[in-house]
Amino acid sequence: MLLSELGLRVRTQRERLGLKQNDIAHALQVSPQAVSKWERGENGPDIATLAPLAKLLGVSTDWILDTHNEGQDVFEATVLVSGVAGTYEKSLRMAPNDFALWANGFLSQVTEAILRFDGVPIKYMADQFLCFFSGQNHHKRAAHAATLAKRLVSEQIEMVLNTGDVYLGSMGHPEYANPDIMGNVVNIAFLISREDIQTQSGVLATHNVAEALGDQFQTQQTIERKFYGIEHPVQICEISEKV
Repeated sequence: MLLSELGLRVRTQRERLGLKQNDIAHALQVSPQAVSKWERGENGPDIATLAPLAKLLGVSTDWILDTHNEGQDVFEATVLVSGVAGTYEKSLRMAPNDFALWANGFLSQVTEAILRFDGVPIKYMADQFLCFFSGQNHHKRAAHAATLAKRLVSEQIEMVLNTGDVYLGSMGHPEYANPDIMGNVVNIAFLISREDIQTQSGVLATHNVAEALGDQFQTQQTIERKFYGIEHPVQICEISEKV
């Protein structure tokens, strides 16, 4: 297969999902220049990168290599959901344009923290933000991003981290669709974000995230929550960086 044809397939699928070249680079832990060269047909992804690239794009490696066996794969990622306490009450007291200005201020800071650790922003919903981290050390990168965002934002922001399999796809009418991530890992993160759990650090993580963080982070209280439709109770703990 010609590299130019491979590059066209990668670019077409990336654009169909509404992703930027930087998003692909962050998710795969490669440089944006590398992705640009793939799409221009100057070179191709190496063998170690091909399978993660296929999973990220929601296709099979055979499809990328033009054997037309399209697949809808999932991949492991750490998702981050953030929100600000008291947002609804604030929205009642503010004009809509002032509320948008206020929200955009801290959402920009959170996004910068996520990008510093190669996270991929997905969507904003009023005060809430959803993103994911994949590739090498995605648990630790997500935790570092969350704690950095907490330090940067003066509002009472709360972060939730969860790890598991996600599907990245385009949602909505083809002319208006946007990228989104789906799966129980996302659902559980949002469910936890709605719980009234008091923390000092402002960062909550499920047990599967916390146990992968190593000695750079410490865990504090561990609690269990049972959610409707989720078979097993979810273990949640507060995490913070060790000083």
